[in-house]
Amino acid sequence: MLTRLEVRGFKNLLDVDVDFGPFTCIAGENGIGKSNVFDVIEFLSFLASETLAEAAQRVRAASGTRSGDPRDLFWDGYRNHHRVIHLAAEMLVPRHVEDDLGAEAEASTTFLRYELSLGYEPPAGEGSVGRIALLREHLSHITKGQAALHLKFPHVAKSFRSAVVTGERRGGPFISTEERESGTVINVHGDGGSFGRPQPRGAARAGRTVLSSVTTNDYPTILAARREMQSWRRLALEPSALRAPDGFDAPRSMAPDGRHLAATLHRIAHQVGSDGSQRPEAVFARVAGRLSDLAGVSVDGVTVDLDPVREVFTLFLNENKSMRLPARALSEGTLRFLALCVLLEDAQATGLICMEEPENGIHPVNLPAMLELVRDLAVDPRLAPDEDNPFRQVIVNTHSPGVVQLCEPADLLRAETVLVPLDDGGAARALALRPYKGSWRLRGESEADSAVKSFTEADVIPYLVAPPGAQLTLPVDV
Repeated sequence: MLTRLEVRGFKNLLDVDVDFGPFTCIAGENGIGKSNVFDVIEFLSFLASETLAEAAQRVRAASGTRSGDPRDLFWDGYRNHHRVIHLAAEMLVPRHVEDDLGAEAEASTTFLRYELSLGYEPPAGEGSVGRIALLREHLSHITKGQAALHLKFPHVAKSFRSAVVTGERRGGPFISTEERESGTVINVHGDGGSFGRPQPRGAARAGRTVLSSVTTNDYPTILAARREMQSWRRLALEPSALRAPDGFDAPRSMAPDGRHLAATLHRIAHQVGSDGSQRPEAVFARVAGRLSDLAGVSVDGVTVDLDPVREVFTLFLNENKSMRLPARALSEGTLRFLALCVLLEDAQATGLICMEEPENGIHPVNLPAMLELVRDLAVDPRLAPDEDNPFRQVIVNTHSPGVVQLCEPADLLRAETVLVPLDDGGAARALALRPYKGSWRLRGESEADSAVKSFTEADVIPYLVAPPGAQLTLPVDV
């Protein structure tokens, strides 16, 4: 779980500090950079697996064909000035993970802070682009005593916090940076703290983050941080992917675009429970029951058929009038809702999910059902995470008045552009994220600072009233 994100110099995120809970909705106008928040989260996730160059190329609007210019990621990256990105993420990581060889590893502590600084080196000659350089990397722990201050969102300490904040650390950081005569060195420290010598790695020659290079259980806590960051993903459900049948050899986990929906549901329905039994009918019934929340959709059941001749899985929806429809015959909105219903049943699907405009393709009357489903995907912080309460986190962005009106105010962040002073005396327009007045994100702030940093109903009037020139409105008694 990503509990806090700090960004300096990434695209138009010049100076952003934001705390996240299990569910967050970012609301703002078109074109102001809401998606850049997802971009930086996705960038951190890519950096946990890939080289600096590959991660930069994969970020939206910086890649497309995986040949983007790394300057796209830096604030005002094409002007001749010093370019640096500073990132920090506080996160709850899994205690037990597997390394790349399948060996088990146990993190010594599960509440961590990861910091990263990246620079830009111009191209050496014509016909080439510059490269991203690793300037600083740091991974440290947050103690149980500090956890109450860092976990700002409402939660039950005895059940939730005691389950997710575990272990202890008796030494310094797990990854640190120091300056030597030979240059910047990134040190990797073992879980034993001060015991054992750190393993130094030269930053100038590093083509990737040190965290991404930990693949075995020799450094279990660093590995746990890497696994957590790898689980951060952007869910962009595509109708063509959702409609595609799956072969018997297809992966049994749903891809970010919704591919392998049928194979995933088959795996969930037929996996063996803790009591050694299989209950596919119960799984199919729960998915169908949730899907029936959509007005205009007549659902009698959902099944996955196996075709042994073509060796494919095909997902079918059974209507109340005895009509069977394959997934390829369903509307885009129904398919997206169905995919989220399946994801809700998948206890293996954990981590952070970023969703762009989940209301797309959904009739206004079905917005409450959609938003309730998206919220239910997130972990319940009143209970300890388990198979019935998977440790999932959801962040959505939207410009829909209906979604904003249905959200709990404390779950909302208002995205807006503000003027930020620059070192040269000028100012630049950058993205700011404002929490709702009096919400948990402002805990510990003074009354004056809280007023400046928050938004009120007056700031979101366009979301709360009919648009100018509306021709159809409900009569209002004067």
